[in-house]
Amino acid sequence: MGAAAEPIRFVVVSGLSGAGKTTALKLLEDHGYEAVDNLPMPLLRRLAIADEAEAAAAPTQPRRAIAVGIDSRTRDFQPDQLIALLSELRQRDDLAVQLLYFDCEDEVLLKRFTATRRRHPLASDRPIADGIAAERRLMLPLRAAADLVIDTSMAALPEFRQALAAQFALDALPGLSIMVLSFSYKHGLPREADLVFDVRFLRNPHYDDALRPHTGDNPAVAAYVEADPGYADFFGRLRGMVDALLPRYAQEGKRYLTIAIGCTGGRHRSVVVAEALGKHLRETGQRVDIRHRDRDLAPA
Repeated sequence: MGAAAEPIRFVVVSGLSGAGKTTALKLLEDHGYEAVDNLPMPLLRRLAIADEAEAAAAPTQPRRAIAVGIDSRTRDFQPDQLIALLSELRQRDDLAVQLLYFDCEDEVLLKRFTATRRRHPLASDRPIADGIAAERRLMLPLRAAADLVIDTSMAALPEFRQALAAQFALDALPGLSIMVLSFSYKHGLPREADLVFDVRFLRNPHYDDALRPHTGDNPAVAAYVEADPGYADFFGRLRGMVDALLPRYAQEGKRYLTIAIGCTGGRHRSVVVAEALGKHLRETGQRVDIRHRDRDLAPA
């Protein structure tokens, strides 16, 4: 008997209105997915069944990966029903089902709706803020069930493209995909983080006039941070803990892991540690993407 065919990626894209789902579907389409937006809930199962029937009728024809947008605009939308349906579809050997959820801070969503003068789908006759709050409550079970949460509050379009390509490119390797993310505590915790480490105890290059204008990518800044008497012990323990956790996450079937490293401004210490951790993980054979959320913001 021949080897079993690789399962087709079946990505359901959901999340808060205005958080970037439509843009994500367009980007996935650019990557070769067959994209369908705002598909009614009863048709999601039919789409999967039709894809299976088409594959059986033409087994030599290549099947395209599928991306489906479903959210609070969708007719008959019920988060619990969608979660149950995805659980059912995950039992199929020919599909690799994933739930991608887009989140965003309320203030940023409010600015986006105000700028575009769009009505919120859950607040046609009420203030936009009421619709955002109602939708966040409605979508909470779906966010908890998501395979990957992407927060677009501070993401520029190039970073958005990079994050999607790293996680959902059709030529991406199977297994655990790791994002190491540096950030500034002044701008809030990353919503998508699975593990968060605070490195504000390390010596701060901000107080060195020669180093302040540079970021953690600069060798002099990196050397300054790494010269902290506590750095070597801390980083050795961090590296050992992450190395021990990764096999357990993979064993549980987790596909995406975001490790967030934070400092005060997100420009120096967190960048140094994120780069060092990402380099170590790559050297051990892990698939790693490194992103610096706040590195390029103007220093205070």
